[in-house]
Amino acid sequence: MSDAERRARLATRHALAPGHRAGSVEAAVAAMTCLHATEPASVHLSAHARSGATREDVHRALYEDRSVVLQLAMRRTVFAFPRDLLPAVRGSAAARVAAQLAARLAKEVEANGLADDGKAWVAGTCEDVRARLREAPATTQQLREALPALALRIDPSPGKTYGGEIPVAPRVLSVLAADGSVLRGMPAAGWKVSRPTWTIVEEWLGADPGSLDAGAGYAELVRRWLWSFGPGTEADLVWWLGATKGAVRAALADVGAVGVALEDGEPAWLRPDDTDEVAPVEPWAAVLPALDPTTMGWKGRGFHLGDLGPQLFDRNGNGGPTAWWDGHVVGGWTQDDDGTVVVVPAGTLPRAARKPLAAEAERLTAWLHGDVVRTIYQSPLARAHDGAR
Repeated sequence: MSDAERRARLATRHALAPGHRAGSVEAAVAAMTCLHATEPASVHLSAHARSGATREDVHRALYEDRSVVLQLAMRRTVFAFPRDLLPAVRGSAAARVAAQLAARLAKEVEANGLADDGKAWVAGTCEDVRARLREAPATTQQLREALPALALRIDPSPGKTYGGEIPVAPRVLSVLAADGSVLRGMPAAGWKVSRPTWTIVEEWLGADPGSLDAGAGYAELVRRWLWSFGPGTEADLVWWLGATKGAVRAALADVGAVGVALEDGEPAWLRPDDTDEVAPVEPWAAVLPALDPTTMGWKGRGFHLGDLGPQLFDRNGNGGPTAWWDGHVVGGWTQDDDGTVVVVPAGTLPRAARKPLAAEAERLTAWLHGDVVRTIYQSPLARAHDGAR
């Protein structure tokens, strides 16, 4: 499969090309399998880019209809999932993260002398939090005030000259957020701020959605990922899922994935019902937020990113806001103090791209209506632009 066809698939599957846009927030989320939600604004911007959704539309999906649910999962990252995908992710990628976080916290509790049995301390404290949330939803600060254990501090690296003490509450809440028993409910601040009101899952969704076993969960995640991002390599899936090669290989076998060769000869995979050629689409423009799944969806991004990685990604591999033309990343974007969106090219833009990208910047400027979104994942390219002004 050529890189050109991969870019055509990206344009249509990711609801970015004209004529292929999603009709709702839910459809935009499903198109991507899930949306990154580390920064709350990203969910709004990613959904808007694919569907034209308003902030009120996204708020409705997340907090009124609850058809899209925030869940800590792959790579210890918060994602916005379609509600029907929760059993699969909770039983697989999220369960793996929950076990890892609980084990690490137990060791830290013992190393800091908070308890002799760190595992029992973590289990008991998590149950205390759940009990408190069954009474009423609460913010992190309210939970600290109600539960003395959450007001404690720990040093993740005791005895070392680096590091220092940190609050234990976020560590405990991360375990609960990963195991799915507690969810991020109504926001306690604006749409750009991560300050959730923690809510017991049964209260938020009406019932516990349950969990698939790990094998079935990984298979369902891989089945959906292949539709959104296929063809993908084994390395892409291991990275995206935060899983082992064994788990990925088993899931590929479970879904009956079909092997293909990428343009460079590397083996990759498609769903068995998705082997027809995808026709080229008309050139399209987009401005996408930091950590958008189109930017971040593969470990191997050369077919759309080229050699621009150092300009658009930070040292930890986090992608900043990006500007796209015809399936290629061609730069980033930032905002002036008055909220105007400014495209920052990574080189000379193709002549045909200039007006469409300017129109996308104007459209997003109008949608933001003076709001300025400050991301901690701004690209080196855009930071250099901002610093030169």
